[in-house]
Amino acid sequence: MVDTAYDEGPVAALRRIAFLLERAREDTYKVKAYRAAVATILPLADEELRAHADAGTLTSLPGIGSSTASVITEALAGVVPQRLARAEREHGDRGVTGGEAVRAALRGDLHSHSDWSDGGSPIEEMAFTAIELGLEYLVLTDHSPRLKVARGLSAERLARQLEVVDAVNSHLTGSGFTLLKGIEVDILDDGSLDQSDEMLARLDVRVASVHSKLGMEPAAMTRRMVAATAHPRMNVLGHCTGRLVTGSRGTRGPSQFDARAVFEACAANDVAVEINSRPERRDPPTDLIELARDIGCLFSIDSDAHAPGQLDLLAHGCARAEAAGIESDRIVNTWPEERLLAWANP
Repeated sequence: MVDTAYDEGPVAALRRIAFLLERAREDTYKVKAYRAAVATILPLADEELRAHADAGTLTSLPGIGSSTASVITEALAGVVPQRLARAEREHGDRGVTGGEAVRAALRGDLHSHSDWSDGGSPIEEMAFTAIELGLEYLVLTDHSPRLKVARGLSAERLARQLEVVDAVNSHLTGSGFTLLKGIEVDILDDGSLDQSDEMLARLDVRVASVHSKLGMEPAAMTRRMVAATAHPRMNVLGHCTGRLVTGSRGTRGPSQFDARAVFEACAANDVAVEINSRPERRDPPTDLIELARDIGCLFSIDSDAHAPGQLDLLAHGCARAEAAGIESDRIVNTWPEERLLAWANP
């Protein structure tokens, strides 16, 4: 054991380990054990949990393995669990400098995923972590139907999700935080959006992204993206080039299109250009951020989080925005919720 006092308890220790692993974008299977252990021990009375720890029977509980049992036992003993200390050493640093003033100005995050599509955690866990990170709002933007590999939501599933969001918000009344209703909707080949106008109208914020045929011929891709920006319900153009520069999924070159034409369409239609904070994306590339800045576009700095810890990736996007000299008032998620919603739903 690490001979350092620890009084946060086993739930906090397990959640912190999961958070750090998620922020470092570790494989989901490495994280799930810690989230599952939290779900198991949360309903237990302290006396029952301590009895299991004292008897060495924690691993008899569902979802508790030897590693998580050690974390629980050490936390109950009032010392820093070894696994937590290692996670802090390896992943405690965000890995980015700069952008602190921009991050302090951010009030929310407009792009996040839950386990309703390809995220790894329940909606409420995403909301609780956003609160802990000091956000005033988080837009839940699970995928749309066409993206079957990501379990995209049909209109019926999206309607059910909206009821869940209402329930979560009812529990958070008085917290100063709102979980907003959204979607990451696919931009289809012809520039239309992959969800009914009726459902899009029921949402607070919509991020629209290209996920298919990323190698489309440049003129066709330009037409596709420009057409999407003209949709009256589109608010944010997500990760516009689709590139991957590093990470477990390998690398992928950017889509080719007339960026000036696309960003001019964004500016004309009051659509924000997303600065995607995921380090493996760095999308748009720096030259395109600067082009969108010079054209006069609005921006949204988003985590594109697929797990609670990844909400803290916002720091990466903030550093890029600061380096590009983008004023805070041009970043829509620095706005108060009321102003954001008035912009997104004119």
